[in-house]
Amino acid sequence: MLGKRLLALFTALFGMLLFSSCHGTEPAVGGADHGLFMKETEVDGRSRRYAIYIPQNLGTRPVPLVFSLHGGGVYIEDMTGQSGHKSPHKLWMEIAEREKIVVVYPEGLNGAYGKPTWNDCRGDATVNSGADDLTFLTTLIDEVAQKYPVERKRVYASGISNGGFMALRLGVEAPEKFAAVAAIAAAMPAVSKCRPPQVPISVLFMNGTADKFMPYGGGTISNPPKPEHGTALSTEESVQIFTTLDAAAAQPEVYRFADLDPNDGGRVTRYRYLGGIDGTEVVLYKVEGGGHSAPSIKERYSTIYEYYFGKQNHDIEAVEEIWSFFKRHSR
Repeated sequence: MLGKRLLALFTALFGMLLFSSCHGTEPAVGGADHGLFMKETEVDGRSRRYAIYIPQNLGTRPVPLVFSLHGGGVYIEDMTGQSGHKSPHKLWMEIAEREKIVVVYPEGLNGAYGKPTWNDCRGDATVNSGADDLTFLTTLIDEVAQKYPVERKRVYASGISNGGFMALRLGVEAPEKFAAVAAIAAAMPAVSKCRPPQVPISVLFMNGTADKFMPYGGGTISNPPKPEHGTALSTEESVQIFTTLDAAAAQPEVYRFADLDPNDGGRVTRYRYLGGIDGTEVVLYKVEGGGHSAPSIKERYSTIYEYYFGKQNHDIEAVEEIWSFFKRHSR
């Protein structure tokens, strides 16, 4: 009975989060030349939303551009923390200030359940929108670069869940535009409608072994598994695809992170497959006991969230680890 009550409460809270997030497109935070701004653009005859964060004193020197892609059913305001809820992804803005980079939070179009989704490479998923997101995101690079000093050789994409699948699609189908991609709680599709990966690229995976929505060992996605959400390969198989493509080392460099929070259900081990073509590498963060969320030390999800999505690890800061990976690579 208690479980049902908690689930009902979570569903209500999550619905409020999504509903309260959907509002206007005026500048949100910051002055005329820096801060977080809400924007709209038109691609393929459709209006598309995105948020952009410009740090103070950006200057004119070419700087990296990072895309942070939301999961299915999540709005921009949830990623940036404007909705008032915890978000490890909003910490990209802290990195932007420190490192002087531009961060963009794009938004997908509504899928079958009426919330934003990305048209990733899952050929057996029917819940995602049919939008041309590849064109949207690659066009967005050009649009941002027209106004800000983007270094074209240092454009990156990070995403979680559906957004992680979309980040992988960018790495597969637009490697000439992205220097590296990172996928949290995502893997390569078991049934793909995209071309096979052909160009070596640096890829990072960060997956929880106890993720019931995107099973670490592969299979049907969602909890409980729903065929309309499609299927994924295992995390290990996904890593193998890119280590083979990159011709990276067969044996990884292994590092086990300190257990900063013994109560979060597990620990994190990093596997780095180095020495790939043109300096590429493949990195796996294996989050033991981790659920369907980005690890974070600063932005910790509630007990109710963890009841539904599983444990969130608190031993690493996901976006800091991803940035450390990104900044090692350029095209």
